[in-house]
Amino acid sequence: MKTWFACLLVVALGCSEELGTPATDDSAPVDGGSRRRDGGPSGDDGGTELEDGGTPEPDDLGAPEPEPEPCRTHITYGSAWIHSPDRTTDYDVTDGRVTWDGSCQRDGSGNSFATLSNGWQPYFEGVGSCVIALDVSGACEDSPPDRCTTRIGYGSSWLRAPGHPNDFDDVNGVVTWDGTCGGSGSSRPAPLSNGWVPHFDGTCDMAFRYEQCGGLFANPVVPTDCPDPGVTRAGDQYVMACTSGGFVMRTSPDLVHWSTAGRVFPSGNPGNPTWATRDFWAPEIHRVGDHWVVYYSARHSDGHLSVGAARADDVLGPYTDIGHPLVYDPNPGVIDAHFFEAPDGRRFLTWKVDGNAVGQRTPIYIQPLADDGLSLTGSRTQILTNDRSWEGALVEGQWMIHEGDYYYLFYSANGYATSRYAAGVARATSPTGPFTKLGDPILTSNHAFGGPGHGSVVRGPSGEWVHVYHSWLAGSVGGSPGRVALVDRLAWRDGWPRMDASPNPRSQPMP
Repeated sequence: MKTWFACLLVVALGCSEELGTPATDDSAPVDGGSRRRDGGPSGDDGGTELEDGGTPEPDDLGAPEPEPEPCRTHITYGSAWIHSPDRTTDYDVTDGRVTWDGSCQRDGSGNSFATLSNGWQPYFEGVGSCVIALDVSGACEDSPPDRCTTRIGYGSSWLRAPGHPNDFDDVNGVVTWDGTCGGSGSSRPAPLSNGWVPHFDGTCDMAFRYEQCGGLFANPVVPTDCPDPGVTRAGDQYVMACTSGGFVMRTSPDLVHWSTAGRVFPSGNPGNPTWATRDFWAPEIHRVGDHWVVYYSARHSDGHLSVGAARADDVLGPYTDIGHPLVYDPNPGVIDAHFFEAPDGRRFLTWKVDGNAVGQRTPIYIQPLADDGLSLTGSRTQILTNDRSWEGALVEGQWMIHEGDYYYLFYSANGYATSRYAAGVARATSPTGPFTKLGDPILTSNHAFGGPGHGSVVRGPSGEWVHVYHSWLAGSVGGSPGRVALVDRLAWRDGWPRMDASPNPRSQPMP
C-alpha cells in the first residue's frame, strides 16, 4: 500500500543516524528516572590553606568532581508503531531532551502520527494508537518530571467535559486503556485504568505519553501455553511455574522478559513424587523460612485429586517431594493450593474442594501450616464459596495479599475453557475471614483476550501490585496457542483493587 510505504519512509528519516541511532543496552536508562548529577561546591582560586601556611600536595586535593552525564532521551514506541521490517528494536536514544505534547494526528489513510520536539514523526497503525514513553537521563537544562506521569491526549471525536479547556489530562503514575470502545453511535465510553470513562462521538481516539516510567511492553509476556502461572520473587529475579509436564520454570528480572530455567520435577529426578500419577496442575513456589517449597495439585494413584508439596534449598531446585499428599480429601478431591505468610509470621495454606466435579459447591479453605510449610496444624476454616451468579459452578485459583488494613483474596470462577471465566476479589481484616466479596468480577473477557484468571498478585520492580495471570486469545478460547501469560497493574479505589482496563493488549509502562 502506497501510504504504508510513505509512513515507513518518514519513520526511517526521523530515526536516521544523523538524528540518533538505536540504542544499545548500555545507553538505556537503568531505572527510567533522571540521573542528574550536580557537582558540589568548588574551592576558591587560592586553593585550600593548610595549617602550616603551605599549599596542598596533589594527593591532598582529593578526586576531581565527576563530569555530569550528558542529557539523553530514551524514546520507546508502542506496539502499533510502523517501522521498517529490518528494525530490531522499538526505541531510539538521542542527545538532549525530547518532548511530545501528546497529540496524535490522523494522516488520511487510517493511521496516525506524533510530532516530537526534535522533528521526528513516528507513525502508528490505526486511529488513537500513538503510545510513546520518554525517559530522560543525565544533566538536562530543562529537567523532566521527578516521577512517572501519564498524559492522556484526546482526539477530535472526544466529547469534551464541561469546564475542560485542554485536549489532554496529566496524571501522576500510570494510566492505561485496553482499547475497549463501548456501544455505538455518538456517545461511546472508553474506560481507563484509573476509573475515568471519557466518551467519544464515533471512534474512541486517545494517545498516551508516559514520562519517566521506564519504557514499554505489551501482553502477552509468555505467548505460549502457560496456565495457572505461580510467580514468586527470589532476590533480583522472579520465578514462574505453570501447569505443564514436570512444571516448567521460567525466570525474569522484570516480569516481562522470561527465560526457561528447567523443571520442578525433571525426568529422572530422585525427589519426584511417587504417590501421584497424572494431572499435575497449578504449581506455586514460595520461600518458607530458609528453604523453598513448591505446592501443587496432582491425581493420587488411587484416582483422587490431592495437594502435594516438595522442598528445595534453591528456588530452581532440585526439589524433593514429601512423599505423600499434604492435603488429601477423597470426597470429592482438592486442588489449587496457595501459600500465604501474614505480616506477623503466621503461615497458612489455602485450597479448593473440587465440588464442581460432583455437582456440589466449591468451598475454599484455609489452615495453619507448620513452620517448615510441609505439614498442616490446627483446623481448617472455610473462607469462600461460589454464591454469585457470575461465578457459575466453581471458584478456584485463589491468591492472598495483605495491603493496608485488609487481607485481599483474589480468585477465579466459572468454566476455565469459556469466555465466562473471570477473576474476582474479597477482603477481610483477618486471613481466616470472614471475607466480603466485591460484587462484580474485576477481570473479564474483552475484544483481545478471553477467559482471564488464575494468577499471582506480586509487587513488580516499581513496587506496584501487579497481577500475573493466564488468558486465551479472543476467538481462540479452548484452542491454540493455549492460555498465554499476561501482566497488568492493579489500581486501588475505595479500598478495593481494580483492573478496569484489563486484559490489556496495548503498550503500557513496565511493571
